[in-house]
Amino acid sequence: MKKTFLFLFLASLFLAPQAASAINLGADLTKRAATKAGYAEGTNETTLASTIGQVIKVTLSFIGILFTVLMVYSGFLWMTARGEESQIEKAKKIITYSIIGIIVSLGSYSITAFILPRVLEITTGENVGTLGSPNVQVDVDTEEE
Repeated sequence: MKKTFLFLFLASLFLAPQAASAINLGADLTKRAATKAGYAEGTNETTLASTIGQVIKVTLSFIGILFTVLMVYSGFLWMTARGEESQIEKAKKIITYSIIGIIVSLGSYSITAFILPRVLEITTGENVGTLGSPNVQVDVDTEEE
């Protein structure tokens, strides 16, 4: 049984980078902010913002994997308790703490996803929308020929 859990854990580590790359943390917002600030658009230097974004992606993926593993483990404990109250209480505590942890991590991400566009809007002066949603802007040429 331990070998099965170890295999599942190691397999999830190989899948974590793929899940992390699926999250949109607003890379286009930072590029527009950098362009507005006067930086070259074609630069290929790794910025602090992109590094922090990658760290956040990997961390959120790891938290999701950890939440899933803890829920499966606690469910296994509960199902194999055979009426032992101590093991059932241990499983309930793991479930409770896992749910609190995922709520805190997703709540912090949600706050960040709400605040970052507002800060960029104040600093750059343009409406950047929200993270994860496409911001469609139409430039209208009002000059007469």
